[in-house]
Formats: sequence, C-alpha cells, structure tokens
Amino acid sequence: RGVQAHRLCPLRGAGSSLEPEERSMEPPAVPEEEEEEEEGAVPLSVAPGPVGCQLFGYVGIEAVLDQMKIKTMKTGFEFNIMVVGQSGLGKSTMVNTLFKSKVSRKSSQPGQEERIPKTVQLQSITHVIEEKGVKMKLTVTDTPGFGDQINNENCWDPIIKYINEQYERYLREEILITRKRKIPDTRVHGCVYFVPPTGHWLRPLDLEFMRRLSKIVNVVPVIAKADTLTLEERAEFKQRIQEDLKTHAISVYPQEDFDQDPEDRALNDRIREKIPFAVVGADQEHQVNGKRVLGRKTKWGIIEVENPAHCEFPLLRDLLIRSHLQDLKDITHNVHYESYRVRRLNESNRPG
Repeated sequence: RGVQAHRLCPLRGAGSSLEPEERSMEPPAVPEEEEEEEEGAVPLSVAPGPVGCQLFGYVGIEAVLDQMKIKTMKTGFEFNIMVVGQSGLGKSTMVNTLFKSKVSRKSSQPGQEERIPKTVQLQSITHVIEEKGVKMKLTVTDTPGFGDQINNENCWDPIIKYINEQYERYLREEILITRKRKIPDTRVHGCVYFVPPTGHWLRPLDLEFMRRLSKIVNVVPVIAKADTLTLEERAEFKQRIQEDLKTHAISVYPQEDFDQDPEDRALNDRIREKIPFAVVGADQEHQVNGKRVLGRKTKWGIIEVENPAHCEFPLLRDLLIRSHLQDLKDITHNVHYESYRVRRLNESNRPG
C-alpha cells in the first residue's frame, strides 16, 4: 500500500477525485542527498531556451553566409544617394571622395569641363563600381540650383516629387500580376544635406527642408567646407544645429525610433552625438610623409580628408558605406516606402 500511495500522490494535483481536505498543502519531504543531486539537474519538462539545442556535430548552417556572399557578388546590389545643397558647397567633390572614383557629373565627359546649370531640375548619373569582386550600381542625384534663387519658396517640391516618383515606379512593378523576379530599385536610400558653414544657426530654408524630407527619406546633415571654421566655431555650430533639430522635432538619420537592440542603440547614440558631420571633400592626392593621401592643399599645409584630427569625413563614410549601408536600404524599404505604399493603396480604394 505504501508504494501504491506514493505512485498516486502526483495525481492528486491533476484532477483526482479525492476530497479537498485530504490533499496535503505541504510539499513532500525530499531527502537531503536527493536535494543536492537535483540542484544541478535540469528538469526534462523544461523547454529549451533561446540559445537552442546543442548540436552533436557540424551541420553546416554557417555556410548560409557564404551562399549569400556568393550570390551578392554575382548579382551585385543598388545604392542610390542624393546630395542637396547650394552650389559651391562641394557636393560633387564629396561624392568623388566618398567612393574614391570620378562619379560626379563633372567627370562624366573626360577632357571637357562641364558647366553645371543652376536650376532646381534634378540630374542623376549611374555608375557601376566594383571592389574585390563585389559590384555596386551607384546612382548619384544632384540638385545643382537648390536654394540659389532669390525666392526659394517651395524649392523642395521638385525633390519631394522625384523621391515619390521612385516610390511610385517601384510600387507599380510590385503590384503587377506577373512581375519581375528582381524589381529595379531606383528609390533614394539616403539624402546628404549640405549646411553652409555660417557658424550661426540653421536657416529657415534648412529647417523646412529637413522637416519635410525627413518624413520620406533618410536625411544625413553635414557641415560643408568645415575647414573654413575653427575648431571652437565648429563645435559651437554643431551644438546649435543639434538644438535646432531638437527644438523643431526633426528626426534625421539614424532615427531613435528604429533602433532594434541595445547594441544598435549604443552605436547610433555615439553617431547622433557627432551629427552633423563637419566634412571636407577633396578628390586629389598629395604626398604627406611619404604617403599618398587625399587632401586639400592650402598655404598653411594639407588638410587630410581621411584624418579624423582634421575633419569628420571618415565618420560620414563609415555611416553611409561601411556600417549602415544595408540599414539605409532596409529603413527605406520597410519604413518610408511602406508608408507611401499604404497611403497610395488607401487612396486607390476610396470610392469615387
């Protein structure tokens, strides 16, 4: 009977027919030796945690990364960048410096000095850049006459129209019954906005542009030609710009709302402390201490654009290319394009 009662004991808490007063509210006594043995044991009924089950041999799951790398090297990928700012701020030179190649419109026709028309009409040029077997189809969109007119009212309308047209083109390809296996991506993944190095506050034009454009595209503000400011002036100007952005609730890239995990948030917090980047562009090489470096030659010496002690161009390059390029594309697709797609589909479903 003792053995039988011991076997029936676990059934009492599982809906047995015993009366409530017969149930014992105290836990069953366990010998001290059994308690010590069970402290380090894992119950069989506990489900595995997020770490997953332990493999007893090599399966080859990590080879998926190699497969993705090989596929990307074969097909390549697109990256579309827009540069916005007044003429004379070095937008074309900065793009050449970013990709270390002649990708601006000035160099589209070798041997000829192209005169850039100062109109708000947007102009795009596409190049295929290859590095270590990886091909990237780069499209650079320039706005040569932005903010150059006496009356700059609604000068951002052509830019907003162009960005929405690229969303519309992608949407039309996506909703086709028989659509392409790979839809050509002409959407603007990042917009670099050049702030004039005045050393004062942001102009109303700068604030209005970033307020409107930050809702539809990733905006990265930079201080153009930062070598015209002293280090003290540069630090004060950056602080004033950060205060302006915070006061007017302008969310530039990287946005705090899109940080997915603590590591991303910690990295992006360090980047947000440096925004806007004070950059200097140069597409000519100079000899410095026996090395060829990109820089701008002045009467006082050579400003090395890739030297963090001279300017913050390396931070901009790392953000756009080395660390956040794929994140720029993901936010463009999952946030900005998704908002446009929802709005357009809601408009098409309205009666009348």
